[in-house]
Amino acid sequence: MRIKYNFGSRHTGHLENIEKQKEKFPKLVKDIVNMSDMILEVLDARFIQESRNEEIEAMILSQGKKVIFVLNKADLIDKSKIRKQVEDIEEKSKIEFYPIVLVSCKTRKGSRELRDRIKMEARKIEVEKAKKREGKKIDAKFDKVNVGVIGYPNTGKSSLINFLTGTASARVGAESGFTKGIQKVKLTTGIHVLDTPGVIPENEYSHTSASAVQKQSKLGARTLDKIRDPELVVIGLMNTNWKEIEKFYGVDAKGDMDEFIEQLGRKMSFLKKGGLVNEDRTARLVIRDWQEGKIRL
Repeated sequence: MRIKYNFGSRHTGHLENIEKQKEKFPKLVKDIVNMSDMILEVLDARFIQESRNEEIEAMILSQGKKVIFVLNKADLIDKSKIRKQVEDIEEKSKIEFYPIVLVSCKTRKGSRELRDRIKMEARKIEVEKAKKREGKKIDAKFDKVNVGVIGYPNTGKSSLINFLTGTASARVGAESGFTKGIQKVKLTTGIHVLDTPGVIPENEYSHTSASAVQKQSKLGARTLDKIRDPELVVIGLMNTNWKEIEKFYGVDAKGDMDEFIEQLGRKMSFLKKGGLVNEDRTARLVIRDWQEGKIRL
């Protein structure tokens, strides 16, 4: 199977859109950080480190604001694997990777824990605000505490807000960057949640980098209709998760990409004229199942 790295002039329009996003999103991020008293960084529980945006984290911490790390899609991975990832991050990271809340918008778990953590941190913020107000008592009522929500496209930010508020106030779509501008949603009296489009770290804005395409597709930040070389993406998935993928499909290729595509394509009857496997269609099936959370780690 031949891997094609074919990014020609026909992609110029897409490149221009990416350049526009590079200009727009950093400003939105700065706005949401400046407007927020605390930040929820929504991460993929399967790939915590890969879905972090350390550029934004540094910006938040430089302003002395609290970050709550929300590990979404926790239903797709064993908790022991989550603990191992967190231990690795704490060992290597320069920031305090805490507090952490595990949630699953799909199975509706973790909502209470996250709401309680937000309220607890909001009370601390209100106490600090009250200390700065000379001659005023600490009021049990919150002033408006703004909670910003950031994360890669399609990590589930808007779904998380709907999950927390119990409404469909934040729009949800399968297309990356569906949320436009900054939306404000009431969580409780005095606590508002701010939502922005998903933001890819600036150093990963690339249409031609194979590693960037693989990573963004793996995290769902690049949706299936935007993937021009699905076989390249499946190679990236197979490199680290071939056992889980083969088990899901009942295929035994022992991590060999060519053999895996061949076996799966024939099993699904994805054939072209002459009885050859339709490699593109087979690879897209794997990516779709992956991004829809059907393959559990």
